[in-house]
Amino acid sequence: MIAHSRYQVKEIFYTLQGEGRHAGRAAVFCRFSNCNLWSGLEGDRATAVCQFCDTDFVGHTWMSDGGAYLQCAALADQIEAAWPKGGSMRARPLVVFTGGEPLLQLDEALIEAMHLRGFEVHVETNGTIKAPKGIDWLTVSPKAGTRQRVKHADEVKLAFPQSGLSPADINAPSSTRLSLQPIDGERLTENTALAVEYCLAHPEWHLSVQTHKAVGLR
Repeated sequence: MIAHSRYQVKEIFYTLQGEGRHAGRAAVFCRFSNCNLWSGLEGDRATAVCQFCDTDFVGHTWMSDGGAYLQCAALADQIEAAWPKGGSMRARPLVVFTGGEPLLQLDEALIEAMHLRGFEVHVETNGTIKAPKGIDWLTVSPKAGTRQRVKHADEVKLAFPQSGLSPADINAPSSTRLSLQPIDGERLTENTALAVEYCLAHPEWHLSVQTHKAVGLR
């Protein structure tokens, strides 16, 4: 098993998961730098494949343990250090690898390192890169105009509404949770109303709102 020689990390922080099936659950977020659908620079947004990203994933946030990690063990240790000590045994430690696009960097060696430290591993990806083995919960957020290489996910979290990609286009097994998330920005209120309307008419879809923003978390 070969680990990446360098993991480029934007930030590591402890918070509550704000979206999807596990909203409200405590987790350490490890946000990788870089994405294959947008450079992260505002000047490139209009020509990017994904034009509605609301996350700053460029560079490193040194105050939040961002930086270049040379070894998977060093990164795993930093993630473990962010989890509160002395917590209840009922709460299994959880790490959420996100980005940017985490599958540009996440590999089996890092997943194994987190499992050895007792962590459950969740990943949030755009689905255009094949996922390594060992992920405990895989959430795919498909984007219009992309080729999906992740064929089986635990959850599809569709940003809504998207030009060129509707919920009706999603072909997922019955075991996959379907979450519809209003796109943030100036039209959030309108997008939320549209998402609510769609979920009421199509009850196989669950409304996913960004609860972390509502309560002032990262």
